[in-house]
Amino acid sequence: MKPLRILQFITPAGFYGAERWVLALANNLSAAEVVCDLAVTDEGAGQDLSVAEFYPKQIGQVHRIPLKHRFDMTAIQKLCTLIRSRNIDVIHTHGYKSDILGLIAARRCNIKAVSTPHGFSGNVGFKLSMFIKAGTFSYRYFDRVVPLSPELLEDVRGFRVPESKIDYIANGVDLSELDRFFKMSSEEREDFHLGFVGQMIPRKGLRDLIDVFHRLWERHPRVRLTLVGDGSQRRELESYARSLPCSERIRFLGFQPDRIPIMREFDMFLMTSSLEGIPRCMMEAMAIGIPVVAYDIPGVDELVTHGKTGSLAPLGDIETLSNECEALMLDIELRQRLTGNARRMIEETYSAARMANEYTALFRTLVGPASSGKTSLSGKGV
Repeated sequence: MKPLRILQFITPAGFYGAERWVLALANNLSAAEVVCDLAVTDEGAGQDLSVAEFYPKQIGQVHRIPLKHRFDMTAIQKLCTLIRSRNIDVIHTHGYKSDILGLIAARRCNIKAVSTPHGFSGNVGFKLSMFIKAGTFSYRYFDRVVPLSPELLEDVRGFRVPESKIDYIANGVDLSELDRFFKMSSEEREDFHLGFVGQMIPRKGLRDLIDVFHRLWERHPRVRLTLVGDGSQRRELESYARSLPCSERIRFLGFQPDRIPIMREFDMFLMTSSLEGIPRCMMEAMAIGIPVVAYDIPGVDELVTHGKTGSLAPLGDIETLSNECEALMLDIELRQRLTGNARRMIEETYSAARMANEYTALFRTLVGPASSGKTSLSGKGV
């Protein structure tokens, strides 16, 4: 059977969930079945293109699409040239900018287009909100839109995407990458290590996380906290942490491309987000045997069943969240039970190998018998 030729297209905003998701998918595709190239927008100094650097060369080539400014429409012609030269069958886009540019290029080149929404930002400026609205509007004209969590699935339906164009493929993590970091729950000890990995932005609720840690420190002064990541709130959060008497027990490590060895040193993973898809960093923690405690929000509740695969507290309830952390700190048998259940759940439901097989089947279906007609932004072809 002829290998599928897929082009992943992303406008990297760092090296976080969406970028790592692209790598997890690529690392688990069969090279015998799929040639999967990666295209990234190159927007100049300061942009993190780690996803391009780490992309597996055995599965496909990496291409950089230069942009002169934030929304350079000349990228469409560059994509078209790439699609034709590499005989691409399907372009697979990630994010509002790549969705818009990728869809137009797909229609010009008469190939299939698939979008995977990874989440929708709130509290953004007017101009960016208009671009995001244009990106979500474009979903109606893709051949498939494939959200990675039930919450995102409902969001996509709310954007009036035809049901026939929606498929649900659950998020997944690369267990082949994570297995060498698996650890058993640590023995009870005073120097208990809490940690977080992710962006330092408002929806992550990291001030709550620091407040939870402060409450724990007041009762257990040997606890410590490590926060890995960067973002718009980092300076504010560092300043707030310095104002607290527990400041010497809090570390900010900034962005770390190789976060799993750091995460392995955690005794607990703590998340205080108010909005998530299905958080990749939490899945990674569960996969390597780190107990998780979090606010009970959509997306997180797909991973954590309270008392079975982790511990939950109502959104904004700092006192309950700190009590749940303390209960886990003091009960090694509880930690071992939760981490064992969590690992089994990840293996069964959220592996990247399962995800890659489902995407391969979807791509194969799309490039099978020709459809009766092409949909365009105008309804008449592009």
